[in-house]
Amino acid sequence: MLKFRTKNNIKLTLLTTAILAVSCGKKEKEYFDTKYTKPEIVKEASSDFKSPKESLNSFYLPEGYEIQLVASEPMVDEPVTIAWDGNGRMYVAEMNTYMQDVDGTGTNRSISKIKQLIDTDGDGKMDKSTVFIDSLMLPRMILPLDNGELIVNETYSYDLWKYTDTNNDGVADVKKRVFHIPKRRGGNLEHQQSGLLWSLDNWTYTTYNPIRFKFTKDKVVADTVANMPAGQWGLTQDDLGNIFYATAGGENPAYGFQHPPVYGDYSPKERLEEGFMETFPIVGTPDVQGGPKRLKEDGTLNHFTGVAGQTIFRGHKMPSSMYGDLFIPEPVGRLIRRAKVNNIDGLKVLSNPYYQTEFLASTDLNFRPVWSETGPDGSLYVVDMYRGIIQESNWTRKGSAIRPVIKRKGLDKNIGRGRIYRIVHKDFTPDKQPKLLDKTSKELVSYLGHRNGWYRNTAQKLIILRADATVIPMLKEIALNNQSTWSKWFGEDDKDYGLERIHALWTLEGLEAIDKELIISKFKDEDPRVRMTAIRISENFLKKGATDLFQNYEKLALDPSTEVINQLALSLRFSDSKKATSMLKSIQRKHQEHQIIAHSAKESLKKDDERLVALKDKIKDRNNNHISNILRGYDSYNQLCITCHGPDLKGVQNEDGSLVAPPLLGSPRVKGDPKKLIKILLNGLIGEVDGKEYGVMMSLKDNDNFWIADVLSYVRAMNDEEALQAWAVGKVRNQTKDRKDYWTLKELNKSK
Repeated sequence: MLKFRTKNNIKLTLLTTAILAVSCGKKEKEYFDTKYTKPEIVKEASSDFKSPKESLNSFYLPEGYEIQLVASEPMVDEPVTIAWDGNGRMYVAEMNTYMQDVDGTGTNRSISKIKQLIDTDGDGKMDKSTVFIDSLMLPRMILPLDNGELIVNETYSYDLWKYTDTNNDGVADVKKRVFHIPKRRGGNLEHQQSGLLWSLDNWTYTTYNPIRFKFTKDKVVADTVANMPAGQWGLTQDDLGNIFYATAGGENPAYGFQHPPVYGDYSPKERLEEGFMETFPIVGTPDVQGGPKRLKEDGTLNHFTGVAGQTIFRGHKMPSSMYGDLFIPEPVGRLIRRAKVNNIDGLKVLSNPYYQTEFLASTDLNFRPVWSETGPDGSLYVVDMYRGIIQESNWTRKGSAIRPVIKRKGLDKNIGRGRIYRIVHKDFTPDKQPKLLDKTSKELVSYLGHRNGWYRNTAQKLIILRADATVIPMLKEIALNNQSTWSKWFGEDDKDYGLERIHALWTLEGLEAIDKELIISKFKDEDPRVRMTAIRISENFLKKGATDLFQNYEKLALDPSTEVINQLALSLRFSDSKKATSMLKSIQRKHQEHQIIAHSAKESLKKDDERLVALKDKIKDRNNNHISNILRGYDSYNQLCITCHGPDLKGVQNEDGSLVAPPLLGSPRVKGDPKKLIKILLNGLIGEVDGKEYGVMMSLKDNDNFWIADVLSYVRAMNDEEALQAWAVGKVRNQTKDRKDYWTLKELNKSK
């Protein structure tokens, strides 16, 4: 495996070193030095399949790191996501029908699988495989619960199913639906929900849908969250439950992570260091959807486009400087970006610690990293779909820029394989397979302060699922402790006591055993992260109308940590009392120059979705049926269209100021002939729009007539035009039923 060293970015390195010194107590050796050899770029690589051994030789990594094969074909086939149960058994979701040719023929066959992989001899390589579930429709979300239980979601469905292996043979034999929405989810397979991330707050989050779930021993609770970030493929969280979203459609590698998603999406441009969007592949990227404008002079991808399956590394068997970093797979560029998450006075800013290169890159054209995870063994795992085409058929049709390249390189022939890797470091030995499912609830409590975030989260999840009240006194004892935090992480105790208290508090919350006195005592904890946690959990009392917490809040409003003050500003939105409003206004005045606190206070003072309030006022004089259509369209727009066209319908801006998609406000297509507008949604659009190139507008014909009519009714309402009805969409759909190609505006303007 080829290696490289990196060049210092002086400003960033000084900042990162200072942050690490505060957060970790000490900084282990890392390879951010001045010796740098730029990897040689292969401008025109062969698309031939490589053996796993050959692929391993195609990777570039920083000095000291090594990539190891965990599983490959035929053990896995078209893998897209992974998850481990408490005993380290790996579940792998496969999309076995994904793009088996350039037209996506046969995609919607229910023959996909979820496999269970086990490393029986502890060497880090999987050697036992069973088909846990067969005959699935493109499974996209998996969440292991307790022993033998797996929650699964399939493409085109909102439903969640619990599969259980009752006899421990690696094959599920019981199936039960635990969440149901009867209608089929529309859209193509790339623009559907992903995630099922059990977050620190005991809610499980997905992308796209403004819905979160709470799994308990006996039931599943669904909750709607207004203004939650949308996201696309993959979710990850940091130690405090801030969730990182990404979207390939909007070419946005990371957003929504300034605070937990329950407070809405706040993604200022400053969250990405200048130049962060530029990518540094080491192989020519001919198969990029945007064509030549997306390429550098050397033929490589010039910025993020296919981002997917990101993770915050929270493992314990890597250099300490890697802990808390964000890893972003970019399957189009055949690379993985490592991003430092720098906290600059409360603003989280992502930066690339390597000089004009990436953490991981490959010259193998079939390397398609689509998922990453922190493993139970403390190393970093990567799911490689290992295939030729990585774009869904909406983007590979005749007329697209990418189709001729696919044919020329023979990428459409490269199917039916897959690899799973782990990245390790020469100075560390990965842990062996865990056995948390075999532990009692009391034994699980001891893992709430483990250095590996996977252990902490899994132990918390299992305790809550078991609903074992006998551990409540132990959890309270841990929570009430007030030992020092930062310095002991790498001490003899091998534990972060602050994080242990945080998980103890959230575990108590999940067991519905939290009490106000405990929370008030934690307002004084010496660790600001614990004080923030106590404020978040106190929202449970605010929502019930409690006002006796405000004398404590007044002291927290003067906290030396701006992050604690910001959390208070976020949480006060859940109280309708005059005291809350007065305190928020005071915080806003005092911290008007602080970008994060000022924003949080402003949003909390709104207490309602301003966009929705304005929309309702705008359409209040329309008839009730049309109002219903428009409001449904508003919800659908926020689940899909917003990632490219933006919340204001003016188009999402790229880093250079250009737009991802054309504006919909004032658009002559939106304000013009409804039939042409319907045609665009049914078959998509390609070519220039108002003198500019935006790439491909995908077909939305997989959605039913009501969905399309509702979305267009909302967009047209924002342009003061009339609503559309489903029958009008059906009429156009029938007239154009034989058309498979995109429309161009030139062709549409000629059509009758």
